[in-house]
This record gives sequence, structure tokens and C-alpha cells, in this order.
Amino acid sequence: AAAAGAHRPGPLKQQNKAHKGGKHSGSSQRRAGGRVPVKAQPRRRLRDLSRVDRRHQALQLRRQRKEAVLAEKRSLGSRDGPPHLVAVVLLHSRAAAPGSLRLLQNQDSAVVHADEGGAGAFALLCPRLKQRWRFVTAQAGDLHTVLDLAKVADSLLFILDPVDGWDSMGEHCLSCLFAQGLPSYALAVPGGTDLPPKKRIDAKKKLAKVIEKRFPEAKLFPLNTEQESLLLLRHLSTQKQRHLTFRDRRPHLLAYTAEFVPGQESDLVGTLKVSGFVRGQTLSVNSLVHIVGHGDFQISQVDAPPDPLSLNPRVVKGQKRSQDMEVQDDSVNGADEMEEDVKVLMKADPSKQESLQSEVVPDPMEGEQTWPTEEELQEAEDSLKANRRVVKVPKGTSKYQAAWIVDDGEEGSEKDDDDEDDDMDDLMEEAVSQEGESSEEEPGEEESETMTVSECLRDDQYDEKMEEDEQMLERYKQERMDEMFPDEVDTPRDVPARVRFQKYRGLKSFRTSPWDPKENLPRDYARIFQFQDFSRTRKHLFRQIEKEETEGASVGWYVTLHVCNVPVSVMESFKEGKPLVLFSLLPHEQKMSVLNFLVRRHPSNTEPVRAKEELIFHCGFRRFRASPLFSQHTSADKHKLERFLRPDAALVVTVYAPITFPPASVLLFKQRSN
Repeated sequence: AAAAGAHRPGPLKQQNKAHKGGKHSGSSQRRAGGRVPVKAQPRRRLRDLSRVDRRHQALQLRRQRKEAVLAEKRSLGSRDGPPHLVAVVLLHSRAAAPGSLRLLQNQDSAVVHADEGGAGAFALLCPRLKQRWRFVTAQAGDLHTVLDLAKVADSLLFILDPVDGWDSMGEHCLSCLFAQGLPSYALAVPGGTDLPPKKRIDAKKKLAKVIEKRFPEAKLFPLNTEQESLLLLRHLSTQKQRHLTFRDRRPHLLAYTAEFVPGQESDLVGTLKVSGFVRGQTLSVNSLVHIVGHGDFQISQVDAPPDPLSLNPRVVKGQKRSQDMEVQDDSVNGADEMEEDVKVLMKADPSKQESLQSEVVPDPMEGEQTWPTEEELQEAEDSLKANRRVVKVPKGTSKYQAAWIVDDGEEGSEKDDDDEDDDMDDLMEEAVSQEGESSEEEPGEEESETMTVSECLRDDQYDEKMEEDEQMLERYKQERMDEMFPDEVDTPRDVPARVRFQKYRGLKSFRTSPWDPKENLPRDYARIFQFQDFSRTRKHLFRQIEKEETEGASVGWYVTLHVCNVPVSVMESFKEGKPLVLFSLLPHEQKMSVLNFLVRRHPSNTEPVRAKEELIFHCGFRRFRASPLFSQHTSADKHKLERFLRPDAALVVTVYAPITFPPASVLLFKQRSN
């Protein structure tokens, strides 16, 4: 065929490019014959801006950003914005707050208001600087208070010791604050004047070295004279504000005053009237509020009482009526203003109000597979018992093997194999309880050793202490074993393997084998809420927040919220001086779902943390207890469970919890006995 056929070109034959006719702009215009395409391309025009225009546009954008930053700085603590909230954190047991705070209060022509709630809290009004401040104090040891205040404070003022800076408690507090997210801060050092001048310089250098690892390039403010305190105040008001996203997207307030009105049915539950300055976003009366540490509640109405920290008390602010225009009225003095009727701004609309329902009520008939009732389970158990047969088996055969033996003889053995098996199990249990011992020992020896320990008589307390230590040691051993053999598990001696591993399944390949995520779910999954597309819902919500002007109390207004069905314990903790922090929830945030957190273990923590152990979670603005599962942080569609929190790798922690839209920081704590 090859000889008969014509010549075929080889692989090196030259291929010429085809002519690209009619691609230049002139020809396309000729072809279009004057027709204009339907869709103009605005994107291209942006790119084709002239050099001058591009420069001009960049300049405008830069100016807008600068204006926004300046406007934010000006509104903070000004007449229209909320007071500048400063949380004073004492990082050393020797650091004393009263002296430093007294210096801050002694500003010329400043008015000081002592707070009703919280010891050592006060408000400072400086008409000369046109600024108003609110200072709240917290000890580094009182961790919940510090973290709760840092959630809402505009600035943190750290009071250091002139010699050591901070102690171990202060270090722990700082690591928690850094993990939660640090707002703007300043470092103040009161004292140190009793040292001779030469030593003072040395101490200052030493202190600068200490703080450098936590706060690189941070300026230390001495706090011994009024001049220095004025410098510190000025720095706090003019420094760049650091943003915490989780609070910028949600309206929140720190209670200035609170009043509890018991309900009609019981004195333990009632309406809590919380007054404070709205921060973050416009607060709507129909959304739910979360009281940090206490739960979610509904608001019935929002009032506008007169502002107690007004820079110019004679000016009456017609907040709702005059659209923030100020009405000057000389006849109304401060006393009359207080007696003036409290204006009701908004009442909740039951049709628009968010419900408190946090769980789905499962429909027992939903889904193809119905759960067997207790009676049905009992019936099945009885029928199994009736069908049990007695089989002669070689000695040492387990129940599992016996089930597979086909018996030919009709006559039954008198001694049931079960009893023998139980005796064996008892022996095994003795052996297993000594789990730490090396397995080369004779079983007999091991058993007798167990007996001798249990016969020892000891003190009750000593006994408890020993028990705790033994449990701890056991945990350490388990963690070590889990580290050494991460992919292995022992077959237990006291439970048949088919019972122990009946929840497990075999996968041909962990990476590629299919596993339907909806298969074999726990029953609790019927009670939680799930999203069709979580990231889309989140984007949509945040876009709404940015675009829409929500009806409600604007940022900086002093309002009273009437929070319904609040337990009296909330008021009691406020009276004890703990901060009362309220966050308004975004839609869906009261509902329960499955949450995944990415967590890395802090280097200071060395105790073993087992999965399913109860931990305390600080997630964004929430605080709750839950028993989490740990799993590896991988990009696959299924993830390997971890029995312990690993010290070296980041793990994913999974819990049932109320939905929180990210970003939000997460801290995990372990509850000690005290």
C-alpha cells in the first residue's frame, strides 16, 4: 500500500500560520457597518483612563480613606460619639490603680462622675479637650472580667510595675488578651521615683527590654505627675484605633446603670433595664441581645433617657425628633432635665421580632428510617434470648467464634459457655486495671500486686489526692501511647471486638473511599439548624449591614434597653462589680448548630486534654461550656479523629454551639476545682 500511495509528508513538514484577517479595529468597524454592540464595556474604560485621571482617582481614594480614619478618631469620645471607654488592667500584684487614676482625675477643669456599677470605675469629662472618657478597672487575676472588658473597650491601659513589668498572672492575662484580639493600648508605669536618678535610667532600660518581646516599639508612659497624665490621655485619644471585626459588625454596649424589675409570676425572673452608650452599629429593638456569660434575651422597648455624661449639660438633645440638631433652651437646667419624662424611642414589633428558638423540634416521622421504640428493642432482645442455643465447643472458644460453629450433635452441654466466659472476663479485668505495668510479668504476679495495693489503709484525704494523681498519671500515659501509636488501637480483653468496634467501618482508602456525610448521623442532628450555603449567607448578611440603614438607636446614643425574662443572677453579678456586657445578635445567631474551630495549643499548657472533656469556650462575644471532639486539620472530605489535643499541630475542635459568624477569636479553658 505504501508503494502504491502518494508521498506523505514527514513529521518535520513546515506548517504555516493561517492569515488572521479582520482582527484590527478598522476592519471590525467596516464589518459592523455602523452597528453599535449592545453592551458597552465599562471595565475597559477604567483601564484606559489617562495618566492624569488615574493619579487623580488614586488621590481621591486616599483622601477618602484618610477622612474616614480622621472622622472615626474625632467621633471617639466626642460630643456625638460614645465616651472613650478605657479598661485599666493591672498586670502586677504590686501595681496600684488608685494613685494613677487620681492623677488622671486631676485634669484642670475636668468633671469626674463616680460610676454606680463597679468599684474604681469613673467617668471623666474634659470640656477643654472636648473629650469624655470612661475608665473601668480590672485585676489581671480576674480573667473573665478582663476578657469581657477587652471585648468592648476602645483602649486598654496596662499599669506596669516599675521593676518587673508584669508577674506570672499578668503574663497569662496578656497571652489570653493577645489570643482574643487586642484593641488599641497604652503602657503606663506609675512609681519608680524613690530610686536614685542613675538607677532609674537602668531600671527603665531593663523594663524596656522586658516589654519588648510582648510589645515591640511600644512607648512607656511614666505616670507620676499631672503633666504626664495629660500626655497619656492625649496619646490614648489620638493613637490609631485597632479594630476587632466581631464587635464592629454587631451593636454592643457596656452597662452604665442597671435596674431589675421582678416579673409577676416570680421574683427570680424579670425585666432588666440596662442603660449605656450604643457602640459598633445601629441597635434594632427587634433583634436579640446576648448578655455575656448569661445567654440570649429579647428586648421589649428602647428608651432615650437624658445623657448623664453630657459635655454641655444645658443642651437638650432632641435625639429622635430634631435629627441630631441641637435645641438650645436656657430655661431648662440640669435638674429639670433629669425629671423630664424618659422618651420611648422604639417598641418591639412582635411580627418582626427574632424568636429565641435555638433548636429544631424534630419530627419523629421525618426521614425514611424510623427509630425503633423501647418496646420493639425489648421484643427483639427477648426473641434473641429465645433463639439461643447451647453448643459444645472446644475450651477457650469465645462467644463470637461459637456463633460460627455449626453443631451436629443434638444433645446440649450442661455448663453454659457464658459463665466460663464471665469468669475469664473477671480475670482479664484484674489484669487490665494494672494497665501501666509492663506486659512481660506473669498474670498471677500482676493480680496479686493489685490485691496488695487495695488492702492498704490510708487517710481519706491522702486517698483522694492519690486517686487524683493516679488518674492524672493514667491520662499522661494514654496521651503518650496515643502519640507513639497514633493509628493503632488495642483490642480490649473484657469486651468482644465486634462489640467494641461496632461503631467503626472499614475504608479501602481513607483518602479516596466515598463516605456520605448524611449517613448514620447522631440523633441530635435532627435538632440543629443547617445552612444550604454557609459562606453565602454570611456574605449576604455582612453586605446588608454595610448597605442598609437599619432603624434603631444610632452609635453614641445613651439608651435604656428593657430586656425581658432575665434571671435575677445577672443583676446580682452586676452589683458585685462585674461588667455587664450586651451584644446584639445577627440573624440566626441564637440557633444551635455544629461549629468547627481551628485551635492551637498554647505552649504554657502541658496537661493532657482529652476529647469529650468539658471545656470553657470564649468564642467571639460568647462564653459557654461544651465537650468537644478533636480532629486533624486537613483539606480532605473526611478527617481523622484525635483523642488528645496535640501540642505540636493545629487541630479542629467540633462542638454543638450557637452559630457565630466568623471572624471570631476562640479561647479554650479548663475548669479547675476552684
